[in-house]
Amino acid sequence: MDALVTSLVAAVAVLAVVVVVGRARRRATGPSNGQPAEPPRGGPLRLTPGDRVRIREREYAVSATIRLVEGDWSWVQHLLDDDSGARHRLSVEDGPELELVFWTAQPGATVTPGAPTIELGGRRYTWAETGQARYTATGETELPSTGTMRYHDYQSGGAARLSFEAYGEEGWRVARGDLLDPADLTIRPPRA
Repeated sequence: MDALVTSLVAAVAVLAVVVVVGRARRRATGPSNGQPAEPPRGGPLRLTPGDRVRIREREYAVSATIRLVEGDWSWVQHLLDDDSGARHRLSVEDGPELELVFWTAQPGATVTPGAPTIELGGRRYTWAETGQARYTATGETELPSTGTMRYHDYQSGGAARLSFEAYGEEGWRVARGDLLDPADLTIRPPRA
């Protein structure tokens, strides 16, 4: 008799787990009307030239998008324009967590990559990663539409970044970056 009660309790527990998991999956995928869940419009991975974003208190227009692939890993960089004339970009990596970095070009920088640490602007950056990726570009990039890009990335503290990128055979482009909280980014409707 005890074996029967134990089996019955185990069967009810398994059934309860199946019901809870099924409900959680339906909530995650949207309504169960046979239609796939509709992802929210936009999102930082799907920005395209002409879109607008607000980063912290400043608004930018997306002038170009560069999609990069290195092995199984991919990320996106959006070139941003504002009224200042400075060159900015937003990099978006969708891994276990969404990583957003706001970059500002450093055209006068005289440092080069390769050292384990680099000093720039009174800050010490430590090497984080190096690699080469294939890219596809759309919009106003001044680059061929496809090619390869080499990079060296450095970090300082929790949020400060330093990047060196070379597209094709060109020299290094240097940019300083700040890791963003997703709440720092607002995607705006395109202007009519």
